[in-house]
Amino acid sequence: MIIRKSAVTLASFILAVIPVSALHAQDGSFTVAVIPDTQFYTDFTHQTEEGFPFDARELLYDQMDYIARNAQSQGGDIAFATAVGDVWEHPTERMDAEHRARGFKAIANKFLEDVDIVPDPRTRTVEMPIARHAYQIVAGKLPFSVVPGNHDYDANWSDARYAPAEDPGNPGNNRFPYGMLAYGGLKNWTSVFGADTPFFKGKDWYVASYHDGADSAQLFTAGGYRFLHIGLEMAPADDVLRWAEGVIKAHPGLPTIISTHDHLNPKGDREPMAAVDFKAVDPAHNNPEDVWTKLVSREDQVFMVLSGHQYGQSRRVDTNRFGHKVYQIMADYQERHQAFIAIAPDRAKSRVGLGDGWLRLMRFDLMAATPTVRVRTYSTHYKSTADRLPTYSAFYKAAEKPQLSDAAFIAEEEFTLPLDDFKERFQAARIGTR
Repeated sequence: MIIRKSAVTLASFILAVIPVSALHAQDGSFTVAVIPDTQFYTDFTHQTEEGFPFDARELLYDQMDYIARNAQSQGGDIAFATAVGDVWEHPTERMDAEHRARGFKAIANKFLEDVDIVPDPRTRTVEMPIARHAYQIVAGKLPFSVVPGNHDYDANWSDARYAPAEDPGNPGNNRFPYGMLAYGGLKNWTSVFGADTPFFKGKDWYVASYHDGADSAQLFTAGGYRFLHIGLEMAPADDVLRWAEGVIKAHPGLPTIISTHDHLNPKGDREPMAAVDFKAVDPAHNNPEDVWTKLVSREDQVFMVLSGHQYGQSRRVDTNRFGHKVYQIMADYQERHQAFIAIAPDRAKSRVGLGDGWLRLMRFDLMAATPTVRVRTYSTHYKSTADRLPTYSAFYKAAEKPQLSDAAFIAEEEFTLPLDDFKERFQAARIGTR
């Protein structure tokens, strides 16, 4: 494939021959793979049939192939995979029937025309089939979750109540200088990833769903423990949070990971993007801080929250109401485009996001005296982790966190978190204890 021309260092060659996940397959540890936003891999405009210099979907297929080959069922140590949303890029409707019936109205918005809000039938004929094929690669190899992001909704419009400022650089009293995008409908989503699709129907590890599978729960066993994972739709309403609370209560004592599209921003704050605030459009939705207050901090089994959506990376640790730590980790690489520049250097100034094959590999070691999770950022395109790719900071730091040194920037991607209270907190989840 043409995009494989990038030079590979000795270190990354070793990683290609001995996959990262296989290095620790025999010591009682395990890995959770986290798949950040993939919308620009599936985007129909990023395929050769639309004149793009290569098929961006191959970057996504490579990621899925890596996960499948290194699943526990194949001799590796990836026990679970979770995708944090924005699987595809374009809507198929301007406004869904529900919001139209509720009186929502759309307006033209010249400042947001570059976010691909124009409905297109190729979402169904190109983008959704690419996504389906990608997950067929991992289907049957390991339990996994996929949650919907804002781009995965059927409809996308600029809400009439939030007219953009004439000059967004000088917005005056306008809280939303670029206006406000609104989203609705998940029929496309549930047709591919719903509870009744072949991916999940009848699977013993897929234990609960809501809204036809827009919200879902999975079980997996790894590292001597049983785990519960809950995938939540973006900005879930109170009924979704009550459903999640019920799922947790139905699986008492299990360490629980939540994946949702929007939770942290690149600064590590629980704040939505200014122009994509579901709660501002419809107060029935909850913003990230609401989800923390109403669900995460109140459910002691939740020890980790994973998200994407906002370009960059961040993490934070907060104490819940029970005095226990909750690790919140965000990563979104959708604007990275070195793979594009390598093939089309004459178009280097084009703002073409892809992702360059980067994903997160979270290696849990629960047998140590103090359990840990080591987070590594790995590219299936470069076949290297962030710390072993010599050009990593040169490629990405300026656009993401230019204020950091190279070492500090890489430390945003390669770090270890001590899970100090894990053993005491989840003793009941140890295999063989009940």
